[in-house]
Order: sequence, then structure tokens, then C-alpha cells
Amino acid sequence: MNFNLQTYNRFLLLVAGLGGLLYGVDVAIIAGALPYLEATSGLTAGQLSIVVAAVLLGSVISTVFAGLLSDWLGRRLVMTLSGILFVISIPTIALSHGYGPLVMGRLLQGISAGLIGVVVPLYLAECLEASSRGKGTAVFQWLLTLGIVAAALVGIYFSYRVNAVASLGNPAKVLAFEDIAWRSIFWVSLPPGALFVLGSTMVAESPRWLFRRGRKEAARAALLRSRTPSQADLEMQEMEHTAPAGAANRTKVRESLLRRKYVVPFLLACIILACNQATGINSIIAYNTNVLIQSGLSDLAAHWGYVIFTVVNFLATLGGAMLVDRKGRKFLLSFGTAGIIVALIGTGLLFARPEKLRVDARNAVQAMVTPDQKVSLLYGKKTADTLLEAEGVAGRRIEDRPTSLIIIYSYGDFRAATKAARSDDTAAKPLEITREAAVPANKVVAFFSNPLGNLDAARRANLKIENALITPVPGGSNGWMVALTLFIFVGFYAVGPGVCVWLALSELMPTRIRSNGMSIALLLNQGVSTTIAAVFLPVVGRYGYSTMFLGFAACTVIYFVTAAFFLPETKGKTLEQIEEHFEHAHR
Repeated sequence: MNFNLQTYNRFLLLVAGLGGLLYGVDVAIIAGALPYLEATSGLTAGQLSIVVAAVLLGSVISTVFAGLLSDWLGRRLVMTLSGILFVISIPTIALSHGYGPLVMGRLLQGISAGLIGVVVPLYLAECLEASSRGKGTAVFQWLLTLGIVAAALVGIYFSYRVNAVASLGNPAKVLAFEDIAWRSIFWVSLPPGALFVLGSTMVAESPRWLFRRGRKEAARAALLRSRTPSQADLEMQEMEHTAPAGAANRTKVRESLLRRKYVVPFLLACIILACNQATGINSIIAYNTNVLIQSGLSDLAAHWGYVIFTVVNFLATLGGAMLVDRKGRKFLLSFGTAGIIVALIGTGLLFARPEKLRVDARNAVQAMVTPDQKVSLLYGKKTADTLLEAEGVAGRRIEDRPTSLIIIYSYGDFRAATKAARSDDTAAKPLEITREAAVPANKVVAFFSNPLGNLDAARRANLKIENALITPVPGGSNGWMVALTLFIFVGFYAVGPGVCVWLALSELMPTRIRSNGMSIALLLNQGVSTTIAAVFLPVVGRYGYSTMFLGFAACTVIYFVTAAFFLPETKGKTLEQIEEHFEHAHR
């Protein structure tokens, strides 16, 4: 391959990587900004929940239409559009002085993320040659994890800055700097967005999209940007061979996803995406700090544990990017899911021992509910002894040991949980249980929290303490062992599913249904993620973290079996060759 082709292919990977970086920033940036936004904006808990959830809403909306848009406008133009939306969102948020602009900016970020999640892997699959397609999609995932790490490090940086200002003892200066901090966190993410927009205007359109629109010469010209003439001619012939009669001369080809030769690859992609969420990856990320505190780490150690977790994710994804075109998708998915199963079982067993001694003090906490259906509880040794004493023999077995308390509560159909509090934390703040923290502010957020929930009834319902779980806190060594199993989990996830899931989504789908099929599969992925988020707290509350992690391991067994025995190897094959495999296998 000559110098110009190599340069263009590297540039293509860079542009795709910037798309992944934006996706990661979209997902993670709010975590670092939220404490300062909460302290300075004057928004209620319900309004803040909408600001956080607006990204999810925007992502779902755009995922539904991403396939249609990319078929109508082209892959490249939709990439540019997604970048422009992200760029517009930053000043909309960072310069806002009210609730409306904040929600609008976050909604734009969600729409951008949904488009990027569909169109960038789709574009890469259709543009890169077979030998580097895995690497290209892996770079997208690698820089996605870099976006998450960067967001975590920016959050920690401003946390130290705020603490430094707080040490001066001037509340007004602290408040002013916190306002600067959350705005600055968003401004930091603007440059990669601008670079992505610029880069997306400089790459060629997808040759397969051009071919399907009947623009054969333009398709060949697009191929020649990244291939030699002989390679371009060969792929053009393959496109002609797999296209239905007359497809290259029509502007639109309508084919049902239910045709037999499409059903198997479509179902495989859906199973892989559903199982990808069933590993528990999103919940393990979301509740990482709580899990580590419950396992025996201090609050500070747990937060650093999360930072290490994100760094391991980033470094392991780099390893996956280097291996995916050498070892293949099938091998990495099988290897990764096998490691995930072992890590999750290890985590579950480490939690099983202390959770056998766990006490549920829900009746005692329920008695503390005030007439306005709230609870304020400072959990220290004295409070812990009182609650444990009320539980009789079971409580007295652990009353002389440090314990943690987490309260799971509900108003009607909507549940929430407090942060984990430790009885040996002398600087702890009271646990505050309020309706605003559990009940969504509007029906849109309510739908994503619990699609079957009755919001109006929840606004009138009494507070119910479902669980008040007092668990003996193991030593710090147990906490770091749990942390190690989670690092192993995310390492195997990053090398296998983290890198390969985007490839499976884009490679398995035949060209004529790829865009819409990807949208449907990603919606299923989000549905499974939402379901797991809804059941996580109730399962942990009733059965403990051990049961939850062992349940994730059981789901991952299905993932392993699918990858090892049903998934064809797609390494080194063109998209047309992969499509032919399913056609021949199911005639």
C-alpha cells in the first residue's frame, strides 16, 4: 500500500476514534460536573435528575432514527451532523443560567451520542478493508474508554481544586469556584468535538452506501481513497455479486428483516448485544463506588478504585485493538466472556461470606419516617448499635464490628437507594431520604425509570422502607480483593466484548439491512440495560451483591456459548463474503 493510502487510512481511524471519544465524554462527563452543578444551580433534585436523564432520552430518540437518517443522508453527513450537535451542546450547557438551556444542551448531547453509536461503527465497517476493519472499530472503542477516563480525571482535578479553595474558609469563594468548575468541565470537551466535525468533512462517503444509491463511479472513487485499484475492482465485483437484481441502479431497496437469510445474523447480533448488557457492565460502572465501599474499602479508596477501574478498561481496550485482527472476533469474544465468568464468580463469592451475617433493620428505620414522609439518619456507631440491638440475636452477632448501611426505599412504584454509609466514618453526613430523590419529576423520566410505574400515585404514596441493610464491613484486604476481581472483569470485558460488540453489530448485518438492523439491535441493547438498572437495587436489597454478581455470571455463560459455538469468524472477510456465508448456510 502506498504512502497516500496509508495516510488516509490512519486519518480515517483518527476521525472514527474522535467519534468514540465524544461518545465516552457524552456518557461520563456529567459525573464530575454534577456535584458542583447541584451546589450552585439552585435546581431541585427532580430537575437535576432530568438534566442527567436527558442524555438517555436523546440517545433513545436518535437511535430509533439513526438508521433511517444514515440511509437517507449518507453515513458521512450524519457523522458531521452528530458532531455539530455535540459542539452546539457545549456552549448551550456551559453558558446556561437556567433549567431549560441545561436540559436542551444535555438532550443535544444524547442525540449526538445515539447517532455516533450507530453511524460510526456502520461507517467503519463499510469503508475499511477486511484486514483492518477490526482495528478500526477497536480504535473507536479504545478512544471511547479514553473519554470515560478523561472525564474521571477532569472530575478529580476539579475536586482537588475545590478542596483547595474550601481550605481558605470563605464560603462565597467556594460557591463561585464550584460554578466555574462545572462549566469548565464541559468546556474541556469542546475541542475533540470540533476536530471530529472537521475530520468528518474530509473523509469519503461510504462506498457501499454510494453503490446502493446507484452511484457506481462514486463508490469506486471512494474505495480508491483507501485501496489499490485491484482491491477496489475486486470489492466492486463482490458488491455486484451480492446485490439483488437491479439494486445498483435503484435509489432505494426495500427488503424485510424477516427474510430467512437475514434472520440468523440479525438474531445473532441481537443476542450478542443483549448478553453484552447482561454481563452487568453498566450497573458495575454505575454502582462501582458503592460496591467497593460495601466490600471493605474506605470512601477515598473506593473512588480511587473506580479511577483504576477506568484506566484498566482503557489499557485493556488498547490490547484488544491490537489483537482483534490477529486473533479474530470469535476467539476474543470467547476468551473475554470466559474471563468475565471467572471474575464475576470470584466477586460473588467474596461478597457471600459477609452477607450471610447481614441484618435487615427496615422496621426500625420505618419507625423513623416523619409525617412528611422523609427520613434523616446519621449513621455512626451509636445508631448502628441501636438498630442492631432491635434485631435481637442476629444483630448482636455483628454489633462490635464496623458495619455499612444502605437503605432501599420506594414511593409507590419508584425505588431509590441511599449511598452506602459506614459506622466508622467520623466525617459522614446524614442519609437523607426524600420523595424528590426517588420519584421522577415528569412522565418522560418516569418511563425510563419504570415503564409500568404510576407516577401520579407515587407523588401521593407513603414512604416505604423496603430494606435497611446492615452488613459487617470486611477488612480493607477483602475490599482490594473485590476491586481486583472487578479489574479482572473489566480487563476481560474490554479485550473481548468491549472491542468486538461493535464489530458484531456492524459485520453480521447484511448490507441492505445494516443501518436499520443496527438501530433495532441497539434499542434492544438499551432496553436490556434499562431493565437491569430497574432490578439491580431490588435484587441487591433482597438477596445481596453475591446473588447479583452470580446472576451476571450465569447470563455471561449464554454469551460464551453463543460466541464459541454459533458465531462465525469474520476476521479478514469482506462484508459481502460474510453475507454470502449466511446465504449459503441457510438456503
